[in-house]
Amino acid sequence: MKSNTLHMIGHAHIDPVWLWQWHEGFHEVKATFRSALDRMNEYEEFVFVASSAAHYEWVEKSDPAMFAEIQRRVAEGRWQVVGGWWVEPDCNIPSGESFVRQGLYGQRYFQAKFGVMARVGFNVDSFGHTASLPQILLKSGLPYYVFMRPQPHEKTLPARIFWWESDDTSRVLAFRIPFEYLSWGKELDEHAKRCADEMSAPIDQMMCFYGVGNHGGGPTKANLDSIRHLQTAPDYPQIVCSSPEQFFAAVEAKNWTLPIIHSDLQRHATGCYAAHSTIKRLNRRSENALLAAEKWSSVAATVADQPYPDDFDRAWKSVLFNQFHDIMGGTSLEAAYDDAQNAFGEALSIADRNLNYAVQALAWNIRIEEQAGVHPMVVFNPHAWPVRANIELETNRIPDTAVLLDDAGNVVPHQAVRSATLTHRRRLSFTADLPALGYRTYRLLPTGGIAPVVTTQASDTVLENEYLRLELDPMSGSIASLYDIQQRRQVFAGAAAQAVVINDPSDTWGHNVIRFDERLGTFQDAHVKLIEHGAVKSVIRVTSRYGGSTLTQDFILYPGQRQVDVNAVVDWHEQSKLLKLRFPVNLNSARVTHEIPYGHFEQVANGDEVPFQSWVDVTAPDDTCGFSLLNDSKYSLDIDGADIGLTILRSPAYAHHIPAALDPDGLYSFIDQGVQRFSYTLLPHTGSWAAAGTIKRAAELNQRPFALFGTFHPHGKLPQSASFIEVDQPNIVVSAIKQADDSRDIIVRAYETDKQATRARICLPAWNRVIEADFEPCAIKTFRLPADPSLPVVETNLLEL
Repeated sequence: MKSNTLHMIGHAHIDPVWLWQWHEGFHEVKATFRSALDRMNEYEEFVFVASSAAHYEWVEKSDPAMFAEIQRRVAEGRWQVVGGWWVEPDCNIPSGESFVRQGLYGQRYFQAKFGVMARVGFNVDSFGHTASLPQILLKSGLPYYVFMRPQPHEKTLPARIFWWESDDTSRVLAFRIPFEYLSWGKELDEHAKRCADEMSAPIDQMMCFYGVGNHGGGPTKANLDSIRHLQTAPDYPQIVCSSPEQFFAAVEAKNWTLPIIHSDLQRHATGCYAAHSTIKRLNRRSENALLAAEKWSSVAATVADQPYPDDFDRAWKSVLFNQFHDIMGGTSLEAAYDDAQNAFGEALSIADRNLNYAVQALAWNIRIEEQAGVHPMVVFNPHAWPVRANIELETNRIPDTAVLLDDAGNVVPHQAVRSATLTHRRRLSFTADLPALGYRTYRLLPTGGIAPVVTTQASDTVLENEYLRLELDPMSGSIASLYDIQQRRQVFAGAAAQAVVINDPSDTWGHNVIRFDERLGTFQDAHVKLIEHGAVKSVIRVTSRYGGSTLTQDFILYPGQRQVDVNAVVDWHEQSKLLKLRFPVNLNSARVTHEIPYGHFEQVANGDEVPFQSWVDVTAPDDTCGFSLLNDSKYSLDIDGADIGLTILRSPAYAHHIPAALDPDGLYSFIDQGVQRFSYTLLPHTGSWAAAGTIKRAAELNQRPFALFGTFHPHGKLPQSASFIEVDQPNIVVSAIKQADDSRDIIVRAYETDKQATRARICLPAWNRVIEADFEPCAIKTFRLPADPSLPVVETNLLEL
């Protein structure tokens, strides 16, 4: 038995937020790190590992002397940095770019402060792990991965040690922790024995994690005395104080033939992907606001001499911290979400301020000749492809004679729609055709207009354009019919956008729940009314009710567009219940695909609840037709055959964890009570979801083009319309443009969307640069554009190194 080796991993899993707020978590981090340092003074063999750059930064800023002591222990190898990310986040909800930033800020912090970077990805308590992570990990300098959930009763894997592979063929060597990432008792004999028993030939290496965790604490004297005893015990394998990196080195030296897992790693805590809708919406908004602000700040710094902001890192770190799995999963105590909303507010404020500086600088430099009575406006598109978008902005009442002109002098139909105010203000609505990562100037003239032609047909229950006919049920408020006129087919097989209330007595995590399907009823007693009808858009408002709750949905149809947009407001007052909107797509069989971070995943349509991101699609097996459902803030759904159940919210009690039972007479606070807003889009299509542009339409819903009123600048140096990017392949999406973390160089990130090897050309005229690159299927690529124009563009990794 001594031929086998059990690597004892001294560790303290610390939830900086869970059943406590971050202030308490802050203290526990410091206390735990102090304890680990003290144990090192007492036990020369002791090795400690800790993740999460945010924790180290807390210590650095509050106790420089202890931080220096940690630096010395890292240098001598007894304190091992693992994880490489800012925190241990939820590993399904953050966007692909957020995972990139976890590594960028985490690894660069470790390099700057300790002279090392982590080699082991480390998310021991996260509830599931998206299938695209291996590529992100590997390109962040993390060839190894340690996790615990899902456990064997939740997902069967062929071995505890395996190669985990993503769609681009990137592989990391992964290890699933047996039993626990901590130890509860003082003696480790039973815990070590269970872990040792997990070894079977040829596997003769195993890790055993020990130390008090969750609320911190770490290895104790009793733990370390127990290890010394076990090292001499005849019926135990060789026991060594070790680290995950030492373990993986030993495994690689064995050159075993290990299984390859090409899948996501789900599922534990199924309900957490729908719990606390507010925090999830703030996360999506913050991610997209920061990405848009970075793009326009990069452009403005180049063409308008606007200084690039120095506080994006502060905003991103707030977002990354809030992606910690017990915050983002909705599983913390109620007070923790006040703190989280404050942090998201800071991030959004920084993004909004920096975006405004950038676009105002651009608008101020656009050459616009003065005309009496004319109101110029500039519309900005943050995406790397041309976009046709509905634009609205507040203005004074628009005279009936007003005319809207584009930069070429063409008349653009416009419509005055209801304002959010009850004063003389109105909203100007029009459709803008915008260049890729660019802007276009429009002028509103007080006279010269004629009544625009209204082409959409509308009544209180029906909207119809040249592509789609939407009919709403006046009793339930559900969609009675969505007819594709060109394909001559009903998109849905039954009532759609039907608000279904589900019984949900499970705890906050949804432990031991695979699906939510115990129907209690549907929203009914609808009030259906046409509230807008014009040349730009027509809107039917549907208000329906269930118990003490109200759901309002505005169904919007535009001329010339093959989609229906829906803005929804739910005022929810139910407890221990779940709300879904169901969309039974009219297909006998379907291939189901949904978005994951920087990728997509084909899902088994068996009715189980699964995490996803901004879009899901069901398409006929022969790719003749399909339907995509897009959203701006939801992360959980089920698909039963071709029937999509978009989960809108859950209302368990805060931080209720089985086996604890709620007292029927107890006073509890329940999640997701009150008013919430969200938007979604119905996108029926011919052909595949890739050909339909589903990814781009979802991005446009989440990171919207926007407008601002300008002023006259007859000597401006910029034209009235401009584009700052051109990408020659539709399956290459440029997702981020930013200033490098360490210089004035520009970083451009792009990814391949359709599992097709592609040669792409990305032109960036503002920087006088052209990127030409071969993209492997599903590859994420990062390019550095040196500030020195004499230096060539180079491909780099996700750490910009």
